[in-house]
Amino acid sequence: MAAGGSGRPPGPDSSLEPYVQTRIFKIIVIGDSNVGKTCLTFRFCGGTFPDKTEATIGVDFREKTVEIEGERIKVQVWDTAGQERFRKSMVEHYYRNVHAVVFVYDVTKMTSFTNLKMWIEECNGHAVPPLVPRVLVGNKCDLKDLIQVPSSMALKFADAHNMLLFETSAKDPQESQNVDAIFMCLACRLKAQRSLLCRDLEARPGQARRLEPAHNADGKNSCPC
Repeated sequence: MAAGGSGRPPGPDSSLEPYVQTRIFKIIVIGDSNVGKTCLTFRFCGGTFPDKTEATIGVDFREKTVEIEGERIKVQVWDTAGQERFRKSMVEHYYRNVHAVVFVYDVTKMTSFTNLKMWIEECNGHAVPPLVPRVLVGNKCDLKDLIQVPSSMALKFADAHNMLLFETSAKDPQESQNVDAIFMCLACRLKAQRSLLCRDLEARPGQARRLEPAHNADGKNSCPC
């Protein structure tokens, strides 16, 4: 026996535990200037509404680590300039390897809603795959007396483009759960998509498999949508 050896098997060593890499989901936020894109990212990632914001120049992103069905996932929210002069040089990088898209309009500005078609065309023009989840967000719904875009109109538009509709306010603290739901809904859908993909790859050719949605211990689905 070697000097100093006890003859006992080595005890558990945390350094030998398998390393689990945190998955990263890139979600981009698109829309006109001043619709509240930056404020939405602040509310989700930091839980606060910024006292003062300036026009985004180029691209900025914030991130938040969330837990979904026992897995830690890093959600990166990319915020881009709504003004063309700030977008040109960065737009290719912005759309690269995107996992989900959030289209934002201001419920008090009809022009920001009608311009959504332009933003969708830009998104499609950069070859974002059809399977990439997309949602529509009407921001500033706390300004009830100034609303120009009726919910019915927004819902019809969302249905026509196969998107979920969220109406919320990044400014109103009581709406913070709704802001969280936007990004958590997308994160859940992305996690489910990738789980299905992995199972499909593992399945034997020709073998049918029934896939059930995951639930929490109390039997409820952990996703907000």
